[in-house]
Amino acid sequence: MRRTFLKRVGEMIRNEEDTVFYTVDMGMWALREELKDFPERCKNIGIFEDGMLSMVAGMSKRGIVATIFGIQPYLIDRTLEQIKMDFAYQKLGVNIVGTGAAVDYSKYGYSHYCPEDVQLVKMIPGCEFVAPGSAKQFLQLFNAAYRDGKPTFYRISDHPSSVYDPDVCFGQAKVMKEGKKATVIAVSVMLDMVMSVCADQDVTVLYYTTLEPFDYETLSKHCPSKKILVVEPEYEGSLLYDIHHGMGSVPLQIDTVGFPHEIFRNYGTYQEKMEYYRLTENSIRTKLDDLIR
Repeated sequence: MRRTFLKRVGEMIRNEEDTVFYTVDMGMWALREELKDFPERCKNIGIFEDGMLSMVAGMSKRGIVATIFGIQPYLIDRTLEQIKMDFAYQKLGVNIVGTGAAVDYSKYGYSHYCPEDVQLVKMIPGCEFVAPGSAKQFLQLFNAAYRDGKPTFYRISDHPSSVYDPDVCFGQAKVMKEGKKATVIAVSVMLDMVMSVCADQDVTVLYYTTLEPFDYETLSKHCPSKKILVVEPEYEGSLLYDIHHGMGSVPLQIDTVGFPHEIFRNYGTYQEKMEYYRLTENSIRTKLDDLIR
């Protein structure tokens, strides 16, 4: 995903004169030619995320389409006030692309983790949040939203789906399969595991890559059982408000597979983290069996 994103940015800088790209010590080698050829529109700001957002807000005010790149916790946790006041309050657009989703930077510890990103961004009205499951999907979502004039967050992962890679549309969930006993919501890079578990199950699978705005309509039309399992690569429960809101006053039975609400103090590889926190096929299968029993 990262290479695809940086290639797309290079194309923007070379072909779209109203675009700028700012980064905080990320991706300079891939864009070394653009940094050299377009120094006024392609800059490495250094470790200065909060200031970078305020600078870019001024450019957005003048009609410039800005894209910034960095590590997810520093682009969201560190800059939350700038997101709120400089962009959401003033209704300004920016494309914020963050790498290191959830625990992708597993060896660097808690300072580089960001399982809270979805919840934080969704708390600020007017922001958009996109979580593609593959490089192809990133391009589809980015091309659809990068000029929409809103603060849009793109969560790119170093662990994309490798088996299932459907076309996606910004703001719409994808119906992967239909069944009667439950509805399973697969978010972003969790699709491969969900489809593996659900292949022989009489369940509906909905694939979400746009988490804000949330597609209420597709969920309400494809939840005959009123039983829902959410499989998400962020803090569990990040989408519960949207699910309840979209289903109205209908009584629901909901379970989740996601990261627990706690500080991550253990170390290990990405896969070890996923297994430790039970974001696995076995966990999905167990919770789905309990749900439809």
